[in-house]
Amino acid sequence: MKRNRFNKLFIFEMANNHMGDVEHGLKVINEIKDVCAGFDFKFAFKFQYRQLDTFIHPEFKDRKDIKYVKRFSETKLSRADFLRLKEEVIKAGFVAVCTPFDEASVDLIEKHNFDIIKIASCSFSDWPLLERIAKTNKPIIASTAGASLEDIDKVVSFFKHRDKMFALMHCVAAYPTPNESLELNQISLFKERYPDVAIGYSTHENPDNFAAAKMAIAKGASILERHVAVPTDKYKINAYSSTPAQVKEWLKSAKQAYEMCGVENKRLEFPAAETASLKALRRGIFAKRALKKGEHITLADTFLAIPTIDNQITANDFSKYIEFTAKEDIAANKPVLFCSVSRTDNREKIYSIVKQVKKVLQDGQVNVPGMLDLEISHHYGVDRFSEVGCTLINFINREYCKKLIVLVPGQSHPEQYHHKKEETFHVLHGDVEFVMDGKKSRGNPGDIVVVERGTKHIFSSKTGAIIEEISSTHHRDDSFYTDPEIAKNKQRKTAISYWLDA
Repeated sequence: MKRNRFNKLFIFEMANNHMGDVEHGLKVINEIKDVCAGFDFKFAFKFQYRQLDTFIHPEFKDRKDIKYVKRFSETKLSRADFLRLKEEVIKAGFVAVCTPFDEASVDLIEKHNFDIIKIASCSFSDWPLLERIAKTNKPIIASTAGASLEDIDKVVSFFKHRDKMFALMHCVAAYPTPNESLELNQISLFKERYPDVAIGYSTHENPDNFAAAKMAIAKGASILERHVAVPTDKYKINAYSSTPAQVKEWLKSAKQAYEMCGVENKRLEFPAAETASLKALRRGIFAKRALKKGEHITLADTFLAIPTIDNQITANDFSKYIEFTAKEDIAANKPVLFCSVSRTDNREKIYSIVKQVKKVLQDGQVNVPGMLDLEISHHYGVDRFSEVGCTLINFINREYCKKLIVLVPGQSHPEQYHHKKEETFHVLHGDVEFVMDGKKSRGNPGDIVVVERGTKHIFSSKTGAIIEEISSTHHRDDSFYTDPEIAKNKQRKTAISYWLDA
């Protein structure tokens, strides 16, 4: 069975509103059936089973001064009567639901073959009853009025460990419930805390309150429950039960809510007219200067303006992960069109690099703050990063500077030197080979290597390494590579913030 069995399920609670009169109970079922016509929902009728001979203490069975003893005794139906009502529910096309208040009633629910078992709020943590219910093979819906989060956690765990299909209902046990006590935010709490459990709303507000159902649906309730009754000259109804006319308005309100809420669990498909109107307001990419065939195009080479034309690249198409290269000459002030460029999206490659860097940090047991910038150096392009490059984690750059340099396994940083900056490398993790002005040396965890100004240096690692760099102030124009091809690569760095969450 799947969770979607509970989706858009509307439960009509008969409770004791059959008034102990099976013919009146049949009337309630059929009048509610009539008002459900035309609504594309799943509908259910719910009864309550109590074995009064054992449910009420023998010494209190005849007491009329105890509310529930009096109510249950006066509206008692026989097992045959309940079965007749249940069969009418099935005949009318409803799902059959029943709430047991004792273990013997669970036996009768199984015998009468109800579709779903409902647990009342008062029984939510009645563990002997829950144990008996869990032995059935039926889906379960549990109301939570008055239950602490600790108890709800326990019951959720109980049913999950027994691989039961179940749902939770937010419920307030005030009859009727005033608006200020509805606490509909509890639906949001349950959906966040129990994301793989269907959440519903068992309602006891004033029957003329149709806004609460809309709000519950907007909050994500997939099941709604409502007490129903039919008033007659003989039988009055209570303040929290809905008449058939009120049920119809309740269902209309729910239908409107679903229409307004729209699609679920996926991004909607936008109408073409809406997409076109939004695109017309996007800034287009125009060449700031003449661009040559084969040239990488950066934002610095362009300007953004409206109006755009068909097939034009817009600001929405640009990101630090995407490289555009001109396939033909583009004149100054002309729009940059998709047909005039080749496009390379490096997003997945960059995030793969981030994962590799995280693994080296984890292997080295080096913890870093999550808000530090990650600077990925791919000197010959992202595709050759695992061969040539490094990753810098920038801590501080004042009169002094601190960074971490991360090398993934098999990676080498190309030869460079500095005029202004002097560096000290402290190997924290892994193996490192340093080459200083052509002289090789081995670096192991704990080793310290000083790189003086003007010293040409290379470092590499076979297994992956973490190097702490302490230096004087770092200047962006103070890194000189001996391979002139590197200097020509203007897209050799990618910066990422908040990368620990990536």
